[in-house]
Amino acid sequence: MEWSDLRIFLAIAREGTLGAAARRLGQSQPTMGRRLRALEEAVGHTLFQRTGDGFVLTDEGAAVFRHAERMEEESLALERELAGQGGRLEGSLRLSSSDWFGLHLLTPVIHEFTNRHPGVTVELLTESRLLSLSRREADLVFRIRPFDEPDVVQRKLTRIDYALYGTAGSRMPSAGDGAGCALVTMDAAFGDMPDVAWLRRMLPNARIAFRSNNRDVQAAMAVFGVGLAVLPRPIGDALDGLRIIDLGEPLPGRDVWIGYHQDLRRLARLRALVDLAVERFSQPPSRPLP
Repeated sequence: MEWSDLRIFLAIAREGTLGAAARRLGQSQPTMGRRLRALEEAVGHTLFQRTGDGFVLTDEGAAVFRHAERMEEESLALERELAGQGGRLEGSLRLSSSDWFGLHLLTPVIHEFTNRHPGVTVELLTESRLLSLSRREADLVFRIRPFDEPDVVQRKLTRIDYALYGTAGSRMPSAGDGAGCALVTMDAAFGDMPDVAWLRRMLPNARIAFRSNNRDVQAAMAVFGVGLAVLPRPIGDALDGLRIIDLGEPLPGRDVWIGYHQDLRRLARLRALVDLAVERFSQPPSRPLP
C-alpha cells in the first residue's frame, strides 16, 4: 500500500464522491478512481459500495478507514511538529475566515503583514465550511464561535456590532409588525443565526424579497433598494447609500475568535501574524461608529 493512496481513500470516504474528493485534494477525478482501484487491488478487498448517492464504505473499507485515520494523525502530528520549529519569517500561511470578514477586516492586516515580511506567502480561504486545524486544512482560523478542540490555542479577537440598514427612501417599519416592508436576509442554511431570529421577531409580517449567504451581496441589494438588511457595521457604515433603521432594540453582536493548533505555537511567521492581528483589532476604528 502507498500512503498517498490512503490519503485518497480518506478523502473519498469523507466527501462521498470522487468529484468532491478530487476537488479537495486538487487532483483529477480519473486519477482518484485509478488510485482507489490500485489500493483495492493491494488490499484484496472492495472498500466502497458504489451507489447512486455516492461511495459508501464496505465493512472492509470501514476497517481500513480506522487504521488510515490513525496513520493520518501520526503523519500530520509529525508535519505540525516540524513546521512548528520554523524560526524564520518565510514560508506559507493558510488562513480561513468568512468572506466579508476576510475582505473588509483581514485584508488590511494581511497587506501590512506581507509588506513587513515579504518572505511569507499568505493564502486566505473564505468559505462557510469550518476547516480542520489538526489536518492542516488551515494554519490560522478566524470564526464567530469558540473552538471546542482540546489541541487548539484560541482567544477572542474582537466583537462585531450589527445594525439594520435601508436606503434614505426606505419605509420605516414598525417594531413587532413590518407589514409592507421588504427584507434582504440570509438563506435557509443560515436560518439559525442571531440576526435572522432578531428579524423574524422584530418584523414578523415583513416580506422576504431576497436571500443570500454573502453579506456583501446583501449590502449591494440593500443599496439598490430591494429591502432592509442586517449587516455588520464595518460593511453598512461604510456605504453612503445606506442609513441605520432603529427599531428600538439593538441587534445581537458576534464575537470573533482566532485559533491555531498548539503544535504551531512556536512557528515564527504564525506568531507574527497573530500578534499583528491582535494589535490591529484592539485599536478603535479609524472612522467612529455613529
